[in-house]
Amino acid sequence: MKPLLAVDPSAAYPKIICMIQPVSRRLKGDGLEIQVYEWPGEGPTVFLAHATGFHARCWDVVVDRLPGRHVVAIDMRGHGLSDKPEPPYPWKSFGRDVASVIRELRLRDAIAVGHSKGGHAVTYAAALAPGAFASLLLVDPVIMSSDTYRRSAEEGTAGGQHFAARRRDRWASPGEMFNRFDGRFPYSTWQPAALCDYCDYGLLPAPDGEGFVLACPPRIEAAVYMGSSGEHGDISDEIAELDIPVRVLRARQRSGASSGDFSASPTDPGLAGRFRHGEDVLLPHLTHFVPMEDPALVAWHIRDISR
Repeated sequence: MKPLLAVDPSAAYPKIICMIQPVSRRLKGDGLEIQVYEWPGEGPTVFLAHATGFHARCWDVVVDRLPGRHVVAIDMRGHGLSDKPEPPYPWKSFGRDVASVIRELRLRDAIAVGHSKGGHAVTYAAALAPGAFASLLLVDPVIMSSDTYRRSAEEGTAGGQHFAARRRDRWASPGEMFNRFDGRFPYSTWQPAALCDYCDYGLLPAPDGEGFVLACPPRIEAAVYMGSSGEHGDISDEIAELDIPVRVLRARQRSGASSGDFSASPTDPGLAGRFRHGEDVLLPHLTHFVPMEDPALVAWHIRDISR
């Protein structure tokens, strides 16, 4: 069965939309409200968690390839329509938000899919809420070795500012944002529909009424990146506890010494081996933005791990 698609004639740029739109809900996170989108359907629930600086609707291109499935996707704290507390943003707070949401939804034996930071969040949540997830699909997750976290804590962040704090915040329209990014790496590797969704749902009306601003403000995105170090990011103990199947999809490895290559995989190459039931899948032809580049492949892995 193929998803029902249509061309949006009102868009300022070519856009394909899915005819089945999600239900929007507000649920309780860890002391704040989290925006949740739910697509009706059957089978084990598929729970989706996005990367830093992104939002729940970046998963639309994957959901379109899972017709008839019950799917839930969330905007992480600080992102999309979810609450945006002031920094800091320690990474374990995202996992606690996920655990709170899945408890409120009363999920059992769901398939958790997390991209980048979302992979870290669903892994930590799986340990906090045993039984909620039957398996994990971690798409190039930002989960590193304990030694890496230890070194990052020792190096510290004093006086530093993440480049994301300088990201352009204001746009005239989603169309302007799309046209700015279209054809530029790494967005040039994405499916056009994925870039459309990133722009359409990644902007909010500006408070002063002039144009739009990023739904994940640059200062918050920067704070999220800075909150990943040391004990805030190391979930090695939780990884060792999990007794469910875990499949790790890893993108191409970094070439050269540049740590600023955000298109390369940030995942510990030995991550799968740290799980009791881990499986490693290397995807050297794809960058870190796997769901945006090959949503059909991600959908295939979701169906396969659900069997």
